[in-house]
Amino acid sequence: MSIRDTLNTILQSVDGALAVIIMAYDGIPIDEMSVEQSDFDTQLLSVEYAAVLKEIKRAVDVIKAGDMEEVSIATTEMRIIMRVLNDDLFIVLIMRRDGNFGKGRNLLNIKSYELMQELA
Repeated sequence: MSIRDTLNTILQSVDGALAVIIMAYDGIPIDEMSVEQSDFDTQLLSVEYAAVLKEIKRAVDVIKAGDMEEVSIATTEMRIIMRVLNDDLFIVLIMRRDGNFGKGRNLLNIKSYELMQELA
């Protein structure tokens, strides 16, 4: 399965999903897919959340809490799940607040292994 196929599977399988993005920690999106009705700036979101994730990763390293695996952010309008793929890349799932958060987390966990193999 290709990276685009995997991203599409995630996007189509999670109720309320708006976008799924593979990103580098420098904020550059590697690949992304979104639904047509999403009206947010994925470029801006990518850069801002990459910066946040770098700071969280640094904090986790300082307190020696193990390797960071996943971070989620809930706002009044959306939920964002970020899952680490490797030292350079992570995947972000953006969904409406009423989206299926549990299924999103589960699919990112399962599909992250496939994506790591595809990216290798």
